[in-house]
Amino acid sequence: MYFDELPLSDEVLDALWDMHFDTCTPVQERTIPIILQGKDVISCAQTGTGKTAAYILPLLTQLAYDNHDAGKLNAIIMAPTRELAQQIDQQMEGFGFYVPFSSVPIYGGNDGNAWNQQTQGLQRGADIAIATPGRLISLMNIYNIDFSGVKYFILDEADRMLDMGFYDDIMTIVQRLPKERQTIMFSATMPDNIRRLAKNIMHNPSEIKIAVSRPPETIHQLAVSLYPTQKLPMLNNLLEDKSLRKVILFAGKKQQVKDLLYALKKQHIDARAMHSDLEQKEREQVMLDFRNGKVPVLVATDIVARGIDVDDIPLVINYDVPRDAEDYVHRIGRTARAENSGTAITFISPDDQRYFLKIERFLKKKIELLPAPENIGETPTISESSTRSGKGCSNGCQRSSQNQSAHRRNKPKRDRKASSQQA
Repeated sequence: MYFDELPLSDEVLDALWDMHFDTCTPVQERTIPIILQGKDVISCAQTGTGKTAAYILPLLTQLAYDNHDAGKLNAIIMAPTRELAQQIDQQMEGFGFYVPFSSVPIYGGNDGNAWNQQTQGLQRGADIAIATPGRLISLMNIYNIDFSGVKYFILDEADRMLDMGFYDDIMTIVQRLPKERQTIMFSATMPDNIRRLAKNIMHNPSEIKIAVSRPPETIHQLAVSLYPTQKLPMLNNLLEDKSLRKVILFAGKKQQVKDLLYALKKQHIDARAMHSDLEQKEREQVMLDFRNGKVPVLVATDIVARGIDVDDIPLVINYDVPRDAEDYVHRIGRTARAENSGTAITFISPDDQRYFLKIERFLKKKIELLPAPENIGETPTISESSTRSGKGCSNGCQRSSQNQSAHRRNKPKRDRKASSQQA
């Protein structure tokens, strides 16, 4: 389906045209029409599927067509992390280029000027607030903020917010909102706590499920069995490919991220780290340099596994196996975005094998085992489980995997005046 087949406003369609977005993703095609009908929606869709646009586009259209108080806050978008809030704000700026509405990002880790801007934006009635729960609660506790005009309440990555312990904060915010509102929730998974939250804050929501927590087939998933001392040599072998301009290296703990950064710099590999000890300005600069290609390797904790919008990452490396299968999906989901292909390689130590097998059971597929280079030495055998055949797979073992663009229509540039007159 094409965007101009949907009842979006002309201003939104003009912005989409300028950004060369013509074709809807599945989550956009199924979600946007229901949101435009004013119904509550709970959509199960992982990152990289276009879910942000799935709620921003109808929100901007509704603000253009519906009656609302121009002097009050009209919509709140909740995000679990400041990085995701920043991404949403950037996309809001692009999609809303021709739309005369204002938005204010609300998140912590900033200086005093940002605090003042956020406070003024809320008190003076910015149309849309894009907020992390903790920061919004802090402002609510200090200032008298008028939420009486809020007609749209959107929760992005709701499962992540609940995992981070924001359930009570969300409910506190909900208590301040009008009863008559449209509530929209996006979640990569649908556990019991998400259903409980939906029951408490939503009215008869339409439920949409898109590619529930399965990585796209455009990601070539590989794994290599290694002893812990072999991981760094293997990493150096992979990063010898100078054609790789953007690589994300994930590690489970921030101290490990710091140690890896130190080790890479000793090997004269240009890398930066992203973890919770960095100040907000430092994190923003790191992401800007990585996004612009100034830094080829980003070493990160799971803080960037969700919600970071960098489309052209060819390789993701898991230095360790994530303990949770969902975290694995979100990590490798940083590659193969925006209809690109990509590769994800996971290092499996003997202690991590049980978590790796758990991931395979979750994916309902076997991940191709990559033989380690000869200079790495003898590697450990992968223990078999019910997901594998009877024989172990040692250093030389390799399994085969199955081999796996939006087309813009040839049409003249949109005539805004003409389309407005036709409308």
